[in-house]
Amino acid sequence: MLRRLRLILEMIRFEHTIFALPFALIGMMLAEQHTGATLTAHTIIWILAAMVGARSAAMSFNRLADAKLDATNPRTKTRHIPSGLLSVAQVSAFLLASILLFEIAAWQLNTLCLLLSPVALFIVLGYSYTKRFTSLCHLFLGLGTGIAPIGAWVAVTGRLSAIALLLGLVVLLWIGGFDIIYALQDYDHDVATRTMHSLPKRIGKGPALWVSRAMHVCMLVVLVVIGLLAQLHSTYFIGVAIAGSLIVWEQSLVKPDDLRRVNLAFFTLNGWISVCLFVFVLLDRYVHL
Repeated sequence: MLRRLRLILEMIRFEHTIFALPFALIGMMLAEQHTGATLTAHTIIWILAAMVGARSAAMSFNRLADAKLDATNPRTKTRHIPSGLLSVAQVSAFLLASILLFEIAAWQLNTLCLLLSPVALFIVLGYSYTKRFTSLCHLFLGLGTGIAPIGAWVAVTGRLSAIALLLGLVVLLWIGGFDIIYALQDYDHDVATRTMHSLPKRIGKGPALWVSRAMHVCMLVVLVVIGLLAQLHSTYFIGVAIAGSLIVWEQSLVKPDDLRRVNLAFFTLNGWISVCLFVFVLLDRYVHL
């Protein structure tokens, strides 16, 4: 059982929860700060549970949906289902358990979270099939991840707001932008097989990278707008500036004909970006520069 659990956590790359989790915590903190809502330990615990459940469900469903396609791609044929390390039944059981955890968490939070939970699941699970028919699949991945700060805001306040939606837009632009970079690795395979869609395949590697850069610039602009609307202090804007510097570094690592440092750009720097923003939002509450 422990070995299977370890394999499942490897399959869903559990450590990469760090991409979306800091933004959920940012949504939670800004909701409390901006609206005066009371943040309790019960709410924090179930927000974390909802995050784990939703992301685990999304990743396991994606692996199930893509199992046959992964087996034909040299980059992905060693993944857990194609290689036989995990069975379809085992991953399906984990998927159902993850969905159950997410629904229980939504029920524990508030009525609006519970009512919106099927919509959230439809989006985060549905992304797996968008790659079959649209080159805008990167935006759907961003949308699915962007639910995290919106959901956290609703969990704290019981309602939606413009700031929450803008936080979701930030994540959509950020995730969508770096997913375009990640898709460069499968460019040759996608063009050869014609079974999957991506922006690099549709418009070429170079133009796709420029779209990614434009999305990340827009992300930074929206972060500034959020700071102004929420009346945050200079500490927050310093964090945005540092995150912007990391994004510039990330973009500089990847060239259309040089993908050797994609993993550094995708996995390492993106983790730093989200954690950086979370830390400076937290500091902004107590250190006013």
